[in-house]
Amino acid sequence: MKVQKEKVVIIGSGAAGLTAAIYAARANLNPLVIEGIQPGGQLTITTDVENYPGYADVVQGPWMMEQMKLQAIKVGARIISDIVTKVDFNNDIKNIILDSKKIFECETVIITTGAQAKWLGLESENQFNGKGVSACATCDGFFYRNKEVAVIGGGNTAVEEALYLSNICSKVTLVHRRDKLRSEQILQKRLFAKENIKIVWDSVVSQIKGDENGVNALELLSTNSNDKKLIKLDGVFIAIGHVPSTEPFKNSIDMDNEGYIIAKKPGTSFTNVDGVFAAGDCVDKIYRQAVTAAGMGCMAALDAEKWLQNK
Repeated sequence: MKVQKEKVVIIGSGAAGLTAAIYAARANLNPLVIEGIQPGGQLTITTDVENYPGYADVVQGPWMMEQMKLQAIKVGARIISDIVTKVDFNNDIKNIILDSKKIFECETVIITTGAQAKWLGLESENQFNGKGVSACATCDGFFYRNKEVAVIGGGNTAVEEALYLSNICSKVTLVHRRDKLRSEQILQKRLFAKENIKIVWDSVVSQIKGDENGVNALELLSTNSNDKKLIKLDGVFIAIGHVPSTEPFKNSIDMDNEGYIIAKKPGTSFTNVDGVFAAGDCVDKIYRQAVTAAGMGCMAALDAEKWLQNK
């Protein structure tokens, strides 16, 4: 197997990874980006982007990430299409093994593998993704101003999404498969106080309905009686949690019980392993925005640069 030596390897190519690549390249670190399983990250499955600074008009997520990639290449970053399957962070030189069987020996590694929203797994959910189905109220809620939407879930994420949407939408229906919520009590108190939020208990989504214009109804199935109910609405927000894409790094780096990488020092990208940095949604489970991921990518590149200087 061929071994290639690198100074800086960035794993992941979303907003965090490509921003890290831009900063590392401009610092003359000659970074190599391994794109991963979803080149461009979650923004490539987002249609309209309206909350990223610098664009007066709405832009398309895939186009925006393509521009970010071109910018990274222009300033000197190298980008390859491959997937990391295994790492060894036990020594000063870090080993990264790819799906193609290539091995990289690196002085520093920046992990920006992101997180994936959990989905219901319905065919209709996939059909209307970006056309009325979303997993991010902060990203897409604005498009449903004064419209009726549903939020699916019963944990903190679902309640927070419902509360956020209640300030934008005319009506929010929270659909939960059980008869009580799993979210924190203070969030539940706020939820129950909202007049435009209705809760449908003991129900699951059996189908998302719509036409060429997008989603227009939600078919619910009772978990008690198997009765079906149809709710007319304009959008559906899936809020059953996120899964960080950190599987290859298990047992190599400190993570919390959900699999998110833990920052050694709050407010930095340092991990518990010297020379390994992390940024974006694989670390951040609170904000999960492209702009915060980009900022964290910048931090990781600057931290890595300084670490290399002091090595």
